[in-house]
Amino acid sequence: MTRARWTSETTPLPPHALAWLSTRIGLGTPLDEVPVTVPESALSEDAFEALEAVAEISLDAGDRLGRAGGLSYLDLIKRRGCGELTIPDAVVLPSSPEEVQEVLRVCVEHDIAVVPFGGGTSVVGGVEALRGGKDAVIALDLARLNRLVSIDPVSRIAVLQAGTTAPDAENLLAEHGFTLGHVPQSFERATIGGFAATRSAGQASSGYGRFEDMVEGVRVQTPAGEWRLGSAPASAAGPDLQQLVIGSEGLFGVITEVALRVRPKPENPVYEGVVVDGWEAGTALIRDLAQRNALADVTRLSDVDETEVALALTGGRKAELLGKYLRFRGVEQPCLVIFGWEGRSRDVTMGATYGHKLVRLGRAMGESWRHGRFNGPRQRDALLDAGVCAETLETATHWSKLPALYDAVRGALKGALGDPVVMCHVSHAYETGASLYFTVLVPRDVEDPVTQWQQAKAAACEAISGIGTITHHHAVGRDHAPYLEAEIGSLGVEVLRALKSTFDPTGILNPGKLM
Repeated sequence: MTRARWTSETTPLPPHALAWLSTRIGLGTPLDEVPVTVPESALSEDAFEALEAVAEISLDAGDRLGRAGGLSYLDLIKRRGCGELTIPDAVVLPSSPEEVQEVLRVCVEHDIAVVPFGGGTSVVGGVEALRGGKDAVIALDLARLNRLVSIDPVSRIAVLQAGTTAPDAENLLAEHGFTLGHVPQSFERATIGGFAATRSAGQASSGYGRFEDMVEGVRVQTPAGEWRLGSAPASAAGPDLQQLVIGSEGLFGVITEVALRVRPKPENPVYEGVVVDGWEAGTALIRDLAQRNALADVTRLSDVDETEVALALTGGRKAELLGKYLRFRGVEQPCLVIFGWEGRSRDVTMGATYGHKLVRLGRAMGESWRHGRFNGPRQRDALLDAGVCAETLETATHWSKLPALYDAVRGALKGALGDPVVMCHVSHAYETGASLYFTVLVPRDVEDPVTQWQQAKAAACEAISGIGTITHHHAVGRDHAPYLEAEIGSLGVEVLRALKSTFDPTGILNPGKLM
């Protein structure tokens, strides 16, 4: 099978992790890699020549396969030959915003669908190569738009091209003593443009804010022409049109540059772990910290099941001793909390925990989480090899509704999947509410693994609707589009359609997503 752009480092599962999985849920039949047949390109010769005249273009099967979808569980199993994979007819790699504009012009003239492609980390079908009724579809790969355009150290604003990966952005900013501080789990491959297009939220959102909080300006190429926004730190010049771009998922235009608020790079980040007794006590702690403005930059609460998995995966004598220690301290339902301080005061956070019963585990636990926080994406292939369906979903709601949302989603997943491991953590907290991030582990259905997860995801989405948002930071993409109208109303959908018609009259941009 051709190695492609989405391929990255994988981390094997240690023997004790496999043993735990086998005991807890049982292991399924390994999903072998079956070569995927890449069809001939449907791009016409005239369209190919017109695109070739304005930017680099490839019809290579491996290049096209490498931009076929994102990194959801269904994407991964489809790449192993299980289910139908939509593959773009060509990959176009522009080197400048001007070239992007020319590519869009050609695609309008030849009525070709365009899927903007950054790091390919979508887990909701956001970069699926859908044609939307067009004869052909291209993946518009922004990898070559990877420069630091400018930096204003006085105003603390950096302008980065949209194809810059998060690690490269941090390295470029570090040369000037700054950081963006945006570290989602997709950090290793995701791009600046992708963060903006999906309203991403990093693990340190309590300190640095969500990605939309960092955006000071955008440059967008649309079929109707170039659009630039952002001329001041705040404005009362009508509605904030910049927010039409943030979260637009490539439907209105292709983001080519983003002006971002940056901060001095922290010298000595500190991460610690504590344990509270029970999910209710844990959410009460996080709510109290949020409402007293005392959250750490990273504040993450795991429920009992996720904590059990975390402790089990530490393995050996260490896990056994830790379990005994927690029982000795009277903790019956351990829930792990990770705190990380990169700019905020540790003393403020820990001082505000007074009155809450917790067991401090020290910096070793915090640093262990910090250094292993990207293991989840790296272990997906290993879980497939073990015959395990491993997938995630997320939502958010107000504090008063959080218990109902937690119970509803867990119940829906268990009802659809039998006896899965359903883990959950609060990944982002606010004064008025919090997000819930669920991870599911269950033996793969040998006969129809695609339907197995589709039914579970549908059950979870139905449970979420009416209690919380259909997505807190994964975006809408294709998977959540059926549930959008219930959240924003039919009038909201009509507003989005009107905007689409203005920016993209012929409907070439990212068909089948969001609406």
